[in-house]
Amino acid sequence: MNPITIVLVILVAFLAGMEGILDEWQFHQPLVACTLIGLVCGHPVEGIILGGSLQMIALGWANIGAAVAPDAALASVASSIIMMLALSGGSASSQDAIATSIAVAVPLSVAGLFLTMIVRTIATALVHAMDAAADHANFAAIEGWQVFAICLQGIRIAVPAAALCFIPAEAVTSTLNMMPPWLSGGMAVGGGMVAAVGYSMVVNMMATKETWPFFALGFVIAAIKELTLIALGIIGVVFALIYLTLKGLAKQGGGGGTGSGDPLGDIINDYE
Repeated sequence: MNPITIVLVILVAFLAGMEGILDEWQFHQPLVACTLIGLVCGHPVEGIILGGSLQMIALGWANIGAAVAPDAALASVASSIIMMLALSGGSASSQDAIATSIAVAVPLSVAGLFLTMIVRTIATALVHAMDAAADHANFAAIEGWQVFAICLQGIRIAVPAAALCFIPAEAVTSTLNMMPPWLSGGMAVGGGMVAAVGYSMVVNMMATKETWPFFALGFVIAAIKELTLIALGIIGVVFALIYLTLKGLAKQGGGGGTGSGDPLGDIINDYE
């Protein structure tokens, strides 16, 4: 990688690390982080494909109480850099590089979880420092400690990303080529199975009588190869507007007198 690319990759990694805590601009989401790294490295298509695949995995990750979910930021950034290095080597195909990157994303997320636990432990001491500053009404010190704590989360991802950038592309490519077919194929299958688990969680959340028709219709429309992603997005927006309009009319009493507040649900119930 050239110096400008390395700086941009580190910047994206830093933002992804901070967003893993802030959740404001979603830079830590795989679809965003992988796309940005693919863009700055000159492989935007591969970055989007990797980000979309990892996003299906990360959809099932959530913090529940004191249990912290696997770290999507490091998984996205590190796997993207590994893929870019493999593609830069020239001997690895895009499909193999993406499949391998998906497979290594899960262990990378566990490593990121370990790193964020260390940073959160350090943040405990910073909170005590902020409490001491609050006793003296030192608001500038409170803000400074807060910014420092957030920057630590960014450094948590930026440092491993910078280290990966200095690995020769030939080393990554040769390592991938040394994998036997049964291992690389198994990792690809495993990555696909994990993505299927994330997708099934999405289906489980949306499995209602009102949304199943849209789910089935989406598969039919996706089979039309002439439709672009923009066209599919427009169709989705149109269906959403139609649904919201019908639901609003039903709440106003214009839904055929059913009074359930969901016209699509009433139509489905009529066929049961």
